[in-house]
Amino acid sequence: MTTRPDLKKLLTPQSIAIIGASTNITSISGQPLRLMLEAGYAGKLFPVNPNRPEVQGIKAYPNAQAIPEPCDVALVAVSAAQAPNALRDCGKAGIPFAVVLAGGFAETGKYGEAAQRALDAAIKESGVRVVGPNCIGVANIATRAFTAFGGALYDKSLEPGPVAVVSQSGGVGLSMMAHAHARGVDTRYLVSCGNEADLNFFDFVHTLLAQDDVSLVLAYLESSLEGKQLRELGKRALEVGKPIILLKVGNSGAGRRAAGSHTGKLTADYTLFKAAFKEGGFIEVTDLHEMADVAKLVLGGRWPKGRNIGVLTGSGGWGVMTAEAYERNGLHLPLPTPATVEKLRSVVAEYGTIGNPIDTTPVYGKQHEVLQIIVEEPNWDMLHVRSAGGPILKEWTPKFLDIAKRCEKPIIVGWAPVPGLDVEVKHELEKAGIYCPSFAADAGRALGLFTDFALKRQQLLARKNAGAARPVEKQSLELNGKGALAEHVSKQTLARYGICSTQEVLLTLDAILALNAAPVPFPVAVKLASADIPHKTEADAVRLNVRTLDELKAAAKTVVDNGKKHAPNARIDGISVQEMASGVEMILGAVNDPHFGPYVMVGLGGVLTEVLHDVSHRYAPITADDARDMLAELKGAKILDGYRGAPPADVDAIVDALVRLSCLISDHQDRIVEIDVNPLFVKAKGNGAVAADALIVLRET
Repeated sequence: MTTRPDLKKLLTPQSIAIIGASTNITSISGQPLRLMLEAGYAGKLFPVNPNRPEVQGIKAYPNAQAIPEPCDVALVAVSAAQAPNALRDCGKAGIPFAVVLAGGFAETGKYGEAAQRALDAAIKESGVRVVGPNCIGVANIATRAFTAFGGALYDKSLEPGPVAVVSQSGGVGLSMMAHAHARGVDTRYLVSCGNEADLNFFDFVHTLLAQDDVSLVLAYLESSLEGKQLRELGKRALEVGKPIILLKVGNSGAGRRAAGSHTGKLTADYTLFKAAFKEGGFIEVTDLHEMADVAKLVLGGRWPKGRNIGVLTGSGGWGVMTAEAYERNGLHLPLPTPATVEKLRSVVAEYGTIGNPIDTTPVYGKQHEVLQIIVEEPNWDMLHVRSAGGPILKEWTPKFLDIAKRCEKPIIVGWAPVPGLDVEVKHELEKAGIYCPSFAADAGRALGLFTDFALKRQQLLARKNAGAARPVEKQSLELNGKGALAEHVSKQTLARYGICSTQEVLLTLDAILALNAAPVPFPVAVKLASADIPHKTEADAVRLNVRTLDELKAAAKTVVDNGKKHAPNARIDGISVQEMASGVEMILGAVNDPHFGPYVMVGLGGVLTEVLHDVSHRYAPITADDARDMLAELKGAKILDGYRGAPPADVDAIVDALVRLSCLISDHQDRIVEIDVNPLFVKAKGNGAVAADALIVLRET
């Protein structure tokens, strides 16, 4: 586990030095002091400006060492050229943290390389821990400690809440805070990471997750090669039950090596970020509006225990729109139990609808009685209620809140009033922790994302209590050499982990030409065995459905000739004669990514994989539940249930093979770079699955 710095003094400073403080209150070097003076920062402020005795009415000092008492943070508001010396001065003054605002460093490419080197040297020499450069700084809304600048900080209505904002973009970070505040979600800490010359995104988020005054983190991430740190952060967020609501951009990702296997080719850079988000305590959103919606649900304090939702409305059209929005986002609308239906019949008008959605029609007089009944409905984990509107809204609200306060399930209110009207009532509901979306699509997306996190957290706790079980213990393997292993050697390695392959024998060409009977029952596949030709199809060194002894001998000669033609210097281990397998064709793979670590993937074979990239990924090792989730994510998953008269496939066998493959890549990630099982033929339910081809690539040593 990485040792994280103690950032308490940086986030809640009691005294601040402002290096380069300016009398120009609109400039970047003048704004922070002005902001803190106007906002009422109660700590001590020490402007540093060698050319002035005072700045903005505060006594100034010629340098940091001249400040008569210790400071917790220095805000370095000077140019890129001056910043290194300013840091050295801070180090000599014993200031532990500095926020460097200036740009002109690594973000400008070659132009800023020299400036970046000078800054890096000053950080190392001074011992000061640095935020930035090229950032808008750090803000504590509770104490008004603004070692930062930016228009959003001038908002006098800002109030501290249980939210922290951490952003690799200063401008986006300010917008995240401002937009969330406008939606009733208040921020306590704002951190702009900038270029991350020293302290980085992970340092800040880990620290904030550990604080009692933070319930969730809103984050903006552009790029990172620290995939393992990202996964570690996600694991921590899930453990403490504090989601990181994340906006991820720049999704072309971190360029990596060109993979030699199908598995690698089917894995785009962003895929690994997505897998990390799915694995850990992240909720990935697409815009700031969605970010605020999900935050409101999290802060409401009621978490769903399942995916079933009941919808209560007074409008048939809104009921249909709402139901479809939830179903699009992975939620279910089961019918109420007979006992609930019986109770509802006594209060819902004959021309209303008892089902899911429940439509009471526009007559709202009975809606509270209906709500009182359905909060007890065992089939529903959460509820969506269409609010009243017009003159009865103020009468409807206290009755609704009284019922909602006594309900442990999340209740979402579909906001019915005309936009701009009855805003004070909506605010009253939101202060009580009720999410009030105006649009069904917003509600569906936000609640779907929140439910995913809640159930992921629930699953984590269940697995902790149950303990993880492996189907196979770590095996000792002789993984010698480097590069691709021959197919038969790869299959032998898989077999050590209990992954079955097709029956086969490895013979020389002379031995095959001398055969009087088939070594494996016909029909067979004939393949050249050579570690130097990992993709035999490309060398035209494979023959399928060989049915007679004469065909076998001819096929053997052909694959040898074609292999030599394709790679004249290739080592030839022999010729593999294999049984022909049948069933649903799958592809399984595993990669040890240098940035993210080992992961497994699965996809349906043929066009669905190669053209549509219909694959799913998880980090290794995985559980059987993870493997089933992976299969459920495939667009073509219904093929496994049986299609056009075909029997259902042996899903249990796929799950078992995936889990075992994940153990193999996890156990031997120091030596194995990639594993490709393509195809894996899955037989009918109860009959297992076999690998027809396999490739293992070893790390260069």
